[in-house]
Amino acid sequence: MLSRRLLVLLAVLASTPALAQDKLNVVATFSILGDLVKNVGGDRVEVTTLVGPNGNAHMFSPTPADARKLGAAKVVFVNGLGFEGWMTRLVKASGTKAPTVVANAGIKTQKMEDDHHPGRMVTDPHAWQSIANIKIYAANIRDGLRAADPAGASVYDANARDYLARLDALEQEVRAALAKIPAARRKVITTHDAFGYFASAYGMEFIAPAGVSADSEPSARDVARIIAQIKKQKIPAVFMENISDPRLMQQIARETGAKIGGTLYSDALSDAGGPAASTIEMMRSNVRELTKALAP
Repeated sequence: MLSRRLLVLLAVLASTPALAQDKLNVVATFSILGDLVKNVGGDRVEVTTLVGPNGNAHMFSPTPADARKLGAAKVVFVNGLGFEGWMTRLVKASGTKAPTVVANAGIKTQKMEDDHHPGRMVTDPHAWQSIANIKIYAANIRDGLRAADPAGASVYDANARDYLARLDALEQEVRAALAKIPAARRKVITTHDAFGYFASAYGMEFIAPAGVSADSEPSARDVARIIAQIKKQKIPAVFMENISDPRLMQQIARETGAKIGGTLYSDALSDAGGPAASTIEMMRSNVRELTKALAP
């Protein structure tokens, strides 16, 4: 008769892929989403990310190799809301039959000004910049993995519970840190409009220069308007993003006297050795840079 310990061991081995080739092959469109999938999927998944660390998804141009990655996937995770404008073409080119999971399904969306058509409002896709929304992403990822790999359901449930608990602790940490910034100093300029959800969640005002987008250069008139706006509104700091050319912010800071804050991570994580190698570390790094520049 088998011992209880042996039975438990056999059950664990039956539900846990032992080799890399046994893992669920998953594709995520960009680094932040890939990190969320890794946290929920754990050892049962092999995650391939199309737009890597410090990569600009707005300017991404898929290659035949990316089509092959998609074709080999068992499940594909996307942000949606127009963030991956190239995804429809890539899916068609790949011939993939894998189910696509829209990770931000169910999130209450916000509007933002269209970078290319000032005055026209579009849905803001950057929903991961709120911890409450990240929790919705995690739950959708859990459900997508369960559907693709029912045998791993208990693993995905446990990983998601652990990750959601870490996000709860992060929420308290973020709110406590940002509370140190006086209301009058909660205004910053960033290089493109990616922090609307963060602003709504945490009582900040992020001002993205009109006419500046993540995939184009501003004109001299745009820069002059930004400088006038900073002086008029007495904006205390300007911040660069890891996916943007820093020269614009440096010029603006020189001409206004506004403080240059550190790098904010908007659409991509840092590389493994950087300060924002995971989604949780990204939020910590952004809050650390904001409080460093804005707190008295």
